[in-house]
Amino acid sequence: MSSPIEESVRRNSESEAGEAETPEHDPHYEPIVSLPLVDIQTNEEDEEELVKIRARLYRYDTRDHEWKERGTGDVKLLRHKVNNSVRVVMRRDKTLKVCANHFITPDIRMNVHCGSDKAFNWSVFADYADETCKQELLAIKFGNPQNAELWKTKFAEAQEIVRTKCSLYTQDQSSDDESSITRSEDTDTPEPKSAERTDEETKKEQGENKDSDGVILKLKELKVESE
Repeated sequence: MSSPIEESVRRNSESEAGEAETPEHDPHYEPIVSLPLVDIQTNEEDEEELVKIRARLYRYDTRDHEWKERGTGDVKLLRHKVNNSVRVVMRRDKTLKVCANHFITPDIRMNVHCGSDKAFNWSVFADYADETCKQELLAIKFGNPQNAELWKTKFAEAQEIVRTKCSLYTQDQSSDDESSITRSEDTDTPEPKSAERTDEETKKEQGENKDSDGVILKLKELKVESE
């Protein structure tokens, strides 16, 4: 007769042997509805990436008068291939929700934020992160001073591209030049009339003199006949 301990060991070994002999069952069911792959448009297909750096973005809340975090992710400078406009685009991690989306203009000033060598702030007249045009005061913080310096350099290069190559600003400059030329032409003083007589005026005066001489001769003839 076996002891209780030996009986429990035997039962455990038999159960383990049975599990090893039984193959794992992996049921497979065909999907009822097939979902095709869909290409999601990001509106970045016609743009080229100038720089991409990981950072943390803040916005200044004018109601509470304090800085509030807007998101952490990769901030990018995207240059349009046709009109050479450049915009700042930043998406949050995981959700990929847009937290910054605005165009770069030549008059934006990149300021050092709170004396830090890793943070900057700048004012934006029109940001479309919330799908509505809003004026924002933004601040961005990078992981190290090298990334911060790279961001500042690339931002300045983007401003130069917009100022010299963007069709919106080059057209404005050409129109200003044309308007200045037009104004200068309108304000030109008229040239004084020349004192020299033209050929037509001379011939006209000679013809008038001949007519007057003919009239005088006719009057003399009439006077002789009357005598």
